[in-house]
Amino acid sequence: MARFELIPAIDLLDGRCVQLVQGRYEEPRIFGDDPAEVAAGFSAHAIPRLHVVDLDGAKAGRPCNSASVRRIVERMGAVPVQLGGGLRTLGAVEEALEAGVSRAILGTVALRDPELVHEAARRFPGRIAVGIDAREGRVAVEGWLETSETSALELALRFEQAGVCALVYTDITRDGMLGGADLEGTAELAERISIPVIASGGISSEEDLLRAAGYRDRGIAGAIVGSAVYTGAVDLGRALEQLACC
Repeated sequence: MARFELIPAIDLLDGRCVQLVQGRYEEPRIFGDDPAEVAAGFSAHAIPRLHVVDLDGAKAGRPCNSASVRRIVERMGAVPVQLGGGLRTLGAVEEALEAGVSRAILGTVALRDPELVHEAARRFPGRIAVGIDAREGRVAVEGWLETSETSALELALRFEQAGVCALVYTDITRDGMLGGADLEGTAELAERISIPVIASGGISSEEDLLRAAGYRDRGIAGAIVGSAVYTGAVDLGRALEQLACC
C-alpha cells in the first residue's frame, strides 16, 4: 500500500499566502506576503508534494498568480507542485506544466467542460487531477461562488475512465474551520471510484491526520493541510514522522 501523503497548501490571493474560511473571499487569513518564502519553509521537510491554489484565478477564470507560482516552483526544487485555480483551457494547463508544475488540478472546467479534462489527461498522462469542491454534497464552482445541482459522486464517476491521476475532494463547509475533516464522507466517495482521493478541508490536528491515514484502505490517499500548519496545530516535521510509522 502506498504511503499516505501529507500535503501542505499555499493559497494565493493578491500575491499573498492566505487561507479562506468556508470559501469566503471577503475574510482571508493572511499568513505571509511572500509565498515563495513560505514554500521554502515547507521544502525543508520531506513532504511528497505541495498544493497551490490560485484563488484569484479560480474567481476570474484564468491564471492570475503565475509569477508567484513560478517562484514557488523554483524554491521547491525537486519537490513536486500541484496547482489548481483558473485552469480552464488546454493552453492554461500547458503553460502551468511548462512552468514546472508537476500536476494540474481542474475544477470548474470538470463540471462545465468534462471533455477538456479527458483531452488534457490524454495529452499529459499522469499530470492531470480533478478537483471537486462540495457544499452539502453539491459541486461548487467559479471559486466556490456558485453551487450546482450536480453531486460530488456524480461528477467523480464521469472521470473514472479518463486517466486522471487523482481527485482532490474539498468539503467547503469545513475548509479553514479547523473543526476536523469529513473523513467518513470522503471515504464513502473514494470507495465508489478507482481514482485515488486526496482529502481537503478541515484537518485540524496531527490526530486528524493519523485518523485520515487509517482510511487508506478505503481509498483516501492523502490529506491537504492548510490552516492547521500555519497556526501550529500541526507540526509538519512531527506529523511526517508519525505518518512514516503508520
